[in-house]
Amino acid sequence: MDSIMRAAVHVASEMVGAPVGEPEVVGRGLRSVVMRCSLTGGTGSVIVKAFSDEPEGRRSFTSEAVGLSLGLAGPALLGADAAASVVVMEDVGPVPSLADALVGADAPTAALGLRGWARELGRIAAASVERREKFTRLWKQYDKGMEPWGDEWIEQNGQQLLAALEAAGVTPPAGLAAELHQLATAREREYTGFTPGDPCPYNALIAPGGVRLIDFEFSGYLPVFLTAAYCRSPFPNCWCVYQIPDQVAAQTERVFRAEVVRSYPGLAEDEVWEAGMRWATAVWMVDATAYWLRQVTLKDGPLRPDQSAGPTRRQVLRYRWERAEELLTEGDFPAVRAVASTLLHEVGNKWEMPPFPVYPAFARRHESPSPTGVGTGADSYPLSPA
Repeated sequence: MDSIMRAAVHVASEMVGAPVGEPEVVGRGLRSVVMRCSLTGGTGSVIVKAFSDEPEGRRSFTSEAVGLSLGLAGPALLGADAAASVVVMEDVGPVPSLADALVGADAPTAALGLRGWARELGRIAAASVERREKFTRLWKQYDKGMEPWGDEWIEQNGQQLLAALEAAGVTPPAGLAAELHQLATAREREYTGFTPGDPCPYNALIAPGGVRLIDFEFSGYLPVFLTAAYCRSPFPNCWCVYQIPDQVAAQTERVFRAEVVRSYPGLAEDEVWEAGMRWATAVWMVDATAYWLRQVTLKDGPLRPDQSAGPTRRQVLRYRWERAEELLTEGDFPAVRAVASTLLHEVGNKWEMPPFPVYPAFARRHESPSPTGVGTGADSYPLSPA
């Protein structure tokens, strides 16, 4: 056990008022290490999360402590020590995640999990509208010198997209710079709600009492459409990403929308909702292209170095371009749509690869799900009631 883990276990023992030990690493990244630790006498276990002292590690500590302190979702917070950058929380248990369900073999279970995930995300977004001041107070309480996560990355992505297009030898269409600025200033940004910040399927645990969200390292207030877009064009910044059949995606989106309408009644208007969804589609297409274009032009590969199965980077990026071309109208962000169309037809369609697969759980009823998710008969699956 390294010194950071030993120090974190010691701090955790002080916070819970009893010795914790036998740490089992259940997650490790550049910003944090996550351990499941037993309590004295075998009375259960807790999750101990120790954060690095790098800038993003410090911001992630504050985000996690603040996000859990709001009490809207996630494991119960048992303690947070800003000096040590350690958070101790309830252990939800070694239960399957939504990702496990989606790459499994049971379509009704996967669809039910998606709806539970969407309901929980929509619920906390709606409930958080009146808690913005509390979030600010909590951030000051746990502050380690970093600003909260916001949506400034939307404008930054616009600049990175222009650079990526230039590097790829793609001439940007007229008006693109103005539209990228419009994405960063659009009125859709006014419909904000709290989010854990990384609502990917592996951060949604299917517990006996319902879906439990974990990992609040990127928590903050973002436009609700950015999360809603995860339903329509799934999981734009996640590594466990495949297609969701249209019928399942539509049901998932309706569940999320029904929750956020409680705090934003105007989102019940289809015109307002669809405009927001087109905005989010454009934002996520720009995000993916800015991040991946230079890399995948030279070489394809898995989304994560340790992930051999599933769609590749080129497949995912081509899918983002396809969805943008399909979902954006000529009147909404035409230059952004033109970029997606140009890249799709002049770059993506020249890549020799199979179509972007659906999640294995929604593969053909009589086919055995495979790591590549081959199968297109998903819409025929009966869905469990919400």
